[in-house]
Amino acid sequence: MEHTEIGIVRTAVTRADPEAVAALSAYGVATIHEAMGRAGLMRPYLRPVYPKARMCGTAVTVLLQPGDNWMLHVAAEQIREGDVVVAACTTESEDGFFGELLATSFRARGCQGLVIDGGVRDVADLERMDFPVFSRAIHAKGTVKATLGSVNVPVVCGNALVRPGDVVVADADGVVVVPRERAAVVAATAAAREAAEEGRRARFRAGQLGLDVYDMRGPLAELGLRYED
Repeated sequence: MEHTEIGIVRTAVTRADPEAVAALSAYGVATIHEAMGRAGLMRPYLRPVYPKARMCGTAVTVLLQPGDNWMLHVAAEQIREGDVVVAACTTESEDGFFGELLATSFRARGCQGLVIDGGVRDVADLERMDFPVFSRAIHAKGTVKATLGSVNVPVVCGNALVRPGDVVVADADGVVVVPRERAAVVAATAAAREAAEEGRRARFRAGQLGLDVYDMRGPLAELGLRYED
């Protein structure tokens, strides 16, 4: 999709159910991605800016102009406890849109972290604050405040569509987006997957092979796999 809504701040956001968000927070990105039918992942170039960064929350979305962080300051007013900020850009930009001062502002509003398809700086300070950030780049280059973008409009971040109020989960494996209306169902599916995986984990610990745990021998034989001495 193209970003066409410029100069808009939507203040009324329908957020995912808090109980569903809390349930999703117990699972990793890979599990949630699989629970959604292998959907929802952002591109793998979005990486945590420090080890062990992790977040889960409802999205406040931001559309930035390249080299301009004005809309992040506008977005701060729209943050509610438990939100994460998801920032996309109208075109590729790796400038340092975000740093320690904005993180301090966001945290005071209850923000759980930032995902940005752009650059950030002050990484040592962000780690010291334990303010999770997943970004396209780390770049000391500063930005200006000159051009309008938008807040709380649908954006495409890391090739994933994110709507205001969707659930965003990020960990060492990447970033995944859960549509707000599917949050409870995906959480339940993730729980079922985790339970099934624990059973398989026990079988692997006992020395069984994936060939047997996943019943692979028959399909492999049908495709012509042969064992030769």
